[in-house]
Amino acid sequence: MPTAEARVTIVENPSGYTLPESHRRYLLWGILFGFAALAVGVFQGFVQGLNYGGINIFSNLPGMRTYYQGLTLHAVLNVFVFPFALSNGWLALAVARSLGRNLNGFLLALSFWLLIGGSVLGGYAILAGKASVLYTFYPPLRAEWTFYAGAVLLVLSTWTTSAAQILALSAWKKEHRGERVPLLAFVSIATYVMWDIASMGVAIEVLGLLLPWSLNLLPGSDPLLSRALFWFTGHQIVYFWLLPLYVSWYTMIPRQVGGKLFSDTLARIAFVMFIVLMPVGFHHQYVDPGVNGYFKWSAGILTFAIFFPSLLTAFSVMYALEIGGRARGGKGILGWFWRIPWRDPSVSAQVLAMITFLPGGITGLMNASVDMNRLVHNTTFIPGHFHMTVGSAVALSYFGLAYWLIPYLTGRELWGKKLAVWQSWIYFVGVLVFARGEISGGLLGMPRRTAISMINYAPLPGWKLAGALTAIGGSMMFLAAILFFVILAMTLWTGRKTRPVVDLPFTSTVQGAAVSGNQLILDKISYWVFLSLALVALVYGPFLLTHFPPTLSAPPFMGY
Repeated sequence: MPTAEARVTIVENPSGYTLPESHRRYLLWGILFGFAALAVGVFQGFVQGLNYGGINIFSNLPGMRTYYQGLTLHAVLNVFVFPFALSNGWLALAVARSLGRNLNGFLLALSFWLLIGGSVLGGYAILAGKASVLYTFYPPLRAEWTFYAGAVLLVLSTWTTSAAQILALSAWKKEHRGERVPLLAFVSIATYVMWDIASMGVAIEVLGLLLPWSLNLLPGSDPLLSRALFWFTGHQIVYFWLLPLYVSWYTMIPRQVGGKLFSDTLARIAFVMFIVLMPVGFHHQYVDPGVNGYFKWSAGILTFAIFFPSLLTAFSVMYALEIGGRARGGKGILGWFWRIPWRDPSVSAQVLAMITFLPGGITGLMNASVDMNRLVHNTTFIPGHFHMTVGSAVALSYFGLAYWLIPYLTGRELWGKKLAVWQSWIYFVGVLVFARGEISGGLLGMPRRTAISMINYAPLPGWKLAGALTAIGGSMMFLAAILFFVILAMTLWTGRKTRPVVDLPFTSTVQGAAVSGNQLILDKISYWVFLSLALVALVYGPFLLTHFPPTLSAPPFMGY
């Protein structure tokens, strides 16, 4: 298919799109708010890293009452507020640009203010010491009601963005009957559809169980049911962190490196699989005695199945990188790799994130194995794994995305491009050192979520080296994050104004979207939602039928 035709499958109108000023303002504010949340969360992460190196500074931080208060703040800001804010802004822009149609301005504004409101409520509860319940906020640990209300508003902000996207798609389809949905819009909306389904678990848990429990409207809690509902969402949220970056890897990175996306159809299949193969949460409950083996094994099988769309992504991205590298003169089996435009900070950050994601994905499969999970469960192996996924594939990719997205939204050139390249490399090396320490320590039984700098017994052999590597790597990540925020601030304040603003770097495809045939069913997102819900019913239905009504007998444990 000619390139001109293929490009149309990415966006409706390749010639350009003007983002309304009010929309631009809310998208920019939301993204900057997300990075501000990350700044606070990263500092708490630095404190956590030093903790494993035997250095205790969290006891001296103003307002920090306990180790777990800081750990909760680190988790909530880094894995709820930051990715929610960035995905709301980035994918709302992606859908608008792809369809050539403005999203509903009221819904965009509402999404932003819901995000702010949820962050304020949840942040207040944590900083006041009334919500040291960690990322996994299921009972019997109980927080103040404001924490749960904040969680509700944060999820509502994502649903509001999703509604704006779906309304825009519906209007576009009425004007383009029989046409394929542009790829950039399809993968962006598919990401939110997946999350809309996945977030129902935590929505039911919070609204039906935790919020009324925190207001003393229920006599107690049902920890087993709450855990199941939480992990229905708690694993799939990983894909809500990751898929917005897959959108960039599929539709932006190929052009940025001088290559092309291999196949429009392959990209759509990957995102459809993430919608369908979603009920995998029970693999987080392998050691829970109240969960039948049927649920654990079904989730384990689906976890290995959902790894397949990531393999499709690896193929598509590697193809694009190789085409780009060879177009720049790369020779031999790997010679093309060194010809990638490494001096482009957006490219270097995202490609380094992809490299880090390889061991992150592999260690994730290890966690999904029943016997291996029993060995590493609740050890530092787990944060070693997810810091190579959300801590690198997501955070480092968002750094790279910001290096062109912030200039696009502000009309200012990126400040310090060479420094931005160095920032990515420092973070890359730091997260690998950090993960090496955490994973090796976990294999030696070093516990996660532990104030290890305060324990009064001798560490086991190997823990000191593992802790030192964790502290060194975490410090490098913190330094790199500081550099990023310096670059971001200087771009906003001193970046040179550019006119006209450069368009999104959307790619072209080698094999474009078919205009007829069986492939058209891929655009029928409602079909895939039905299949997803059917699979949810098969995996979770028997469990929920036997656990409703809930057994509200467990008393709360409150650390305040």
